[in-house]
Amino acid sequence: MNEVLLDVADGVALVRLNRPAQGNALNTALKTALLSALRKTAGDEAVRAVVLTGEGEAFTVGQDLRELRQALAADPERAGETVEKHYNPITLLLATMPKPVIAAVNGTCVGAGLGFALACDLQVWSSQATLATAFHKVGLTCDSGLSATLVQAVGRARALSLMLQAEPFTPHQAAQWGFAGDIVAPDQVRPHAMALARRLAQGPTKAIAATKRLLLAAPSRTLPETLAAEAAEQTALGCTRDHSAAVEAFLTRRKPVFTGS
Repeated sequence: MNEVLLDVADGVALVRLNRPAQGNALNTALKTALLSALRKTAGDEAVRAVVLTGEGEAFTVGQDLRELRQALAADPERAGETVEKHYNPITLLLATMPKPVIAAVNGTCVGAGLGFALACDLQVWSSQATLATAFHKVGLTCDSGLSATLVQAVGRARALSLMLQAEPFTPHQAAQWGFAGDIVAPDQVRPHAMALARRLAQGPTKAIAATKRLLLAAPSRTLPETLAAEAAEQTALGCTRDHSAAVEAFLTRRKPVFTGS
């Protein structure tokens, strides 16, 4: 079985975690395949939007604990290397990919899976999904960017509560706390995400990439640095064909057609 399935059509890459019988638990083979698929989509100019989802009833239940138990038995000091080798680059690719990435959370989304979902630009949540941080239940702290993205989503106090108690919660609860994204019926998660991705794939891809860069870097920049970065991005985008064509379309009352160039 291929641990990750990748299909591209109409400018959209659909990336599917494919260990449904195991709840798409993140073993080494799946993490390696996911990293490879994301790198491929990031470098493919024909791909202008990405959807990440899971096959079966789960998005992902997080780290494969059976494999982790074997790694701990073999060499506990090296068992945690997967964070730097797999989780960090996967999270970074999702957050920095120069095209929009949508998490289609079709079911259980736990641990690193929640980190992956929140690292994406947009989320579509199944109304029946179960979410959790879960790390403290196995004696670990968070990874996959959750110490930043969860705080950004719900604030420090709520994020700390979710981490320390490690209890499951629902997308509806998460929305009340500040999670963004659409909540839809389970059978509508993938169609809804794909429709959104196809719409974004017809947008100004370079402008979307610039917006992602600016928002990701803004918290660590001073206001003068932010203004300078915005000016630099606007200058570069002003030279794109999408910009000039869109201005012309606006002035002639036509709908702009963006090509990503």
